[in-house]
Amino acid sequence: MTNRWWTYQRERFPLAQHAPLVLAFSLSALTFSRLLRGEDSFPPWQPLLVAFVTALTFFLQLRIADEFKDFEDDSRYRPYRPVPRGLVTLRELGWGFVGCAVLQLALALWLYPPLIILLVVAWLYLAGMCKEFFVRDWLKARPITYLWTHMLIMPIVDLYMTSCDWLVHGLDKPPSGILWFLVVSFCNGVLIEFGRKIRAPEDEEEGVQTYTVLWGIPRAVGAWVFVLSLNLFAALMAASRTETLLPTAVLLAVFYAGAAGVALAFFRRNVSTRAKRIEMVSGIWTLAMYLTLGPLALLYHRL
Repeated sequence: MTNRWWTYQRERFPLAQHAPLVLAFSLSALTFSRLLRGEDSFPPWQPLLVAFVTALTFFLQLRIADEFKDFEDDSRYRPYRPVPRGLVTLRELGWGFVGCAVLQLALALWLYPPLIILLVVAWLYLAGMCKEFFVRDWLKARPITYLWTHMLIMPIVDLYMTSCDWLVHGLDKPPSGILWFLVVSFCNGVLIEFGRKIRAPEDEEEGVQTYTVLWGIPRAVGAWVFVLSLNLFAALMAASRTETLLPTAVLLAVFYAGAAGVALAFFRRNVSTRAKRIEMVSGIWTLAMYLTLGPLALLYHRL
């Protein structure tokens, strides 16, 4: 049993890849909220633990939901994946989904029971995603609408994580400036989604709807750079609310130039290694973004 689940996580939800990014996400959300409230210290371990575990299990639930939604296509086109080949069953994954929800509820009750209100909001949206908002075929025919409706889960989860700070500290609404951080999270989610579905021609798979297949390589890469640019703008607006605009602009400009260079390289030569760099850079950019807006901004204030 242990070996089966270890293999599953390695193939479908690699903790070594996801955990550091989610930890940076959680730490940044809490720290940014604290900076907006005028605090210049790192968050205590209790809200950080709740935010991190809740976010990580939310993303695991999204993966499990995808296993249910994609089962027919995976069985037909990708029989090598864990569920079609019988490594784990949908029933087992369903119980895992429920277990994640129970853990999230227990953590909210332990930290601050009113958190349950925002947790339920996130659950309801997640439930809608699991059912494709009851318009599956309509959404599938509209890739952009499908993308943004599903990526809205990012700012919703982010709002919950920041509430582990501002709500716990007695505020009845988020501090002014949180909205820009939510926009950053939305853009990061879109960027990663674009990045993992931009592929070289030799890597395309039958039955996999990538953006390079839908739009062609020039438009797909252009869309990725466009979202990268929106992400940078939102990050600078967020940084301005914590009075760290200049250092944030300098640091992120370096990462932006590197990321744009990777996109240009793939645009010029559509090979597998360069396509995979776009996915890798999407993760690096997101990690740098969260660390810059959160922990590094806090350290800047304490200098």
